[in-house]
Amino acid sequence: MKAESVVFGIAGMFVGLIVGWILGAQDQGARPAPAAAEGQPAAVSSSSAPRAAVLDENKAQALRSIAAKDPKNVEARVQLGNLYFDAERYGQAIKWYEEALKVSPRDPDVSTDLGISYYYSNQPDRALAQFEESLTFNPKHTKTMLNMGIVRAFGKQDLQGAIAIWQKLLELAPTSPEGEAAKRALDSLKAAHPDVSKSPGAE
Repeated sequence: MKAESVVFGIAGMFVGLIVGWILGAQDQGARPAPAAAEGQPAAVSSSSAPRAAVLDENKAQALRSIAAKDPKNVEARVQLGNLYFDAERYGQAIKWYEEALKVSPRDPDVSTDLGISYYYSNQPDRALAQFEESLTFNPKHTKTMLNMGIVRAFGKQDLQGAIAIWQKLLELAPTSPEGEAAKRALDSLKAAHPDVSKSPGAE
């Protein structure tokens, strides 16, 4: 599974969780644990989270060999990032995504993969900065926008910021899978916490 789709893939599960979080749920078990503050719940509950993939060491070694022989091979570096991400070895995933971006610095997909890896490494500020960079490459990158909302909500407890980016996504691509996920999230927020959804800054 490509890392850039991972947070997007959990969006359906997180809609229900975000309602519970707004109502005061704390210390939910999670995989992984991207909490920015003590007691902050993560985006996926342990009951619904998939197990980490077992790292295929032979494949990883083959890709590392390719990368070592060809410093400009982006694909090998991205595949290594994906392998390590799926195995929940986020430090290694970050290393290879960063290397891929050195070769191809304006790739919004890889940049977003890197941002998600930062998020799952308990670095929400760095994740958001990386997402902002992704949007400089492609201002309409819907997966980046969806993930940015998730990190704002769960990593920074910034519900108004999450609402703002999800509304922008919904206006941009309402029928896309990301747009539909954003709509479910917004509807849940409005139903569970109308004061937040009507606050200044929430368009």
